[in-house]
Amino acid sequence: MAIMSIMVFILEVAAMVTITSKEAKEKFGALVDTARREPVTITKHNRPTVVVISSERYAELETLEDELWAAKAREAEKKGYLSTEESEAMIQGIMNAEA
Repeated sequence: MAIMSIMVFILEVAAMVTITSKEAKEKFGALVDTARREPVTITKHNRPTVVVISSERYAELETLEDELWAAKAREAEKKGYLSTEESEAMIQGIMNAEA
């Protein structure tokens, strides 16, 4: 699922609507309506500055990021890094030794 979502996002970015910051200010309602359907790039001095996306798409991207970090954590644990439980036990041991 994560790969498919990334591919869809890449396609969305390639076909993204672009407007100037002046247009965004003058037509804020239209910007919001468009961003609810697809990402909108806002430029300033002909350079991309920000991208506006729907709250639903933002939530999807946060979920993808969480999945990525979880996968990285699992991979690190396989390579011998401490698990969450081991880290907590080590910290607790250090704290108890200092007391």
